[in-house]
Amino acid sequence: MSPRTKEQYDDIRESKKKLILDSALDLFANQGFHATSISSIAKKAKISKGLLYNYFESKEKLLMEIMNSGIQEFIDYFDTNEDGILSDSEFKYFIEMSLLTLKSRTNYWKLYFALALQPTVFSILKKKYRKLIESTLAIMEEYFKNKGYKNPKMQALMFGAFMDGISLNYVMDPENFQLEEIKDYVIKSYLNLNDDEN
Repeated sequence: MSPRTKEQYDDIRESKKKLILDSALDLFANQGFHATSISSIAKKAKISKGLLYNYFESKEKLLMEIMNSGIQEFIDYFDTNEDGILSDSEFKYFIEMSLLTLKSRTNYWKLYFALALQPTVFSILKKKYRKLIESTLAIMEEYFKNKGYKNPKMQALMFGAFMDGISLNYVMDPENFQLEEIKDYVIKSYLNLNDDEN
């Protein structure tokens, strides 16, 4: 049997890292961050606690890696050409993909909302991503301004609250929530408005 190549070792390492992250996300989302121990994550991932520490030095580092992946996904869906201007097609894509990830990453959003209700934890995340949040809000505000809204900043904040509300309701009852119909309603509401609806 020939020795493994560097690429094979890298693949094994990435695969193991993903397994740890998936295990941690499942436990954080369903048991809570504080109630989940490193030992329970290692047990779920079917690896030793020592091996887990080779990948992540603490539970907090694991949490930040999970949250970073979700934020990166958000960035990838928003202003896709990165020109600082949101077009109608980019806005539609952002709505579609944001709601699609509710299905594919339900545990992530369950964790997000659980953290949002823990001010000490959530304040750390808000501080880390403050510049990103501010720049996203500014781009959204400019989009609504160009659409003729009288108060574009308020509309940008309302859109964020609207999407959070949809996401929270889906996470609480995914089997009975009419996500496809809601998605169509959101797109129609924001991309096909009459002047008197502003």
